[in-house]
Amino acid sequence: MTQTSAKQIKWRQKFFSELTNTELFDLYKLRVATFVVAQKRIYQEVDEQDPVAIHILGYDGDELVAYSRVFRTGDTVTFGRVVTAQSHRGIGLGNDLMREIMTAIKVNFGQLPVEIEAQIQVQGYYKKFDFDVVGEPFIFNSTPHIKMVHKPVYAAVQN
Repeated sequence: MTQTSAKQIKWRQKFFSELTNTELFDLYKLRVATFVVAQKRIYQEVDEQDPVAIHILGYDGDELVAYSRVFRTGDTVTFGRVVTAQSHRGIGLGNDLMREIMTAIKVNFGQLPVEIEAQIQVQGYYKKFDFDVVGEPFIFNSTPHIKMVHKPVYAAVQN
């Protein structure tokens, strides 16, 4: 891979029904490679949230190098499967992905508070984006997680 900057990434936000076969393959391949294979976790990675989520895809040419999904859960909105490809880590892409996530939340669910279940090792990262820890750590899909919350994005922008 040639040295890529985060600025060269082309972002797409799509509902499930708008994804092409190639995009769907790409996102499942990246998610499974990271969350199942690299993290050595056995769980049902493809789940019922995929059809109702907004999928955020970051492409470097034809390669999917960043991904997340955003969806409503009752009176809150959440996001997950936040991932950057190993080949593209360390160039600021994660911060760009978080900005894309928060933009998708603002546009589609801005009035709702945000709740996530973050892997313990990345809670400090989410704190940089004004997420607060709530409660105690718990095990989810064989991995320690912590609940984190963020006020509604419109409220955050207006203050």
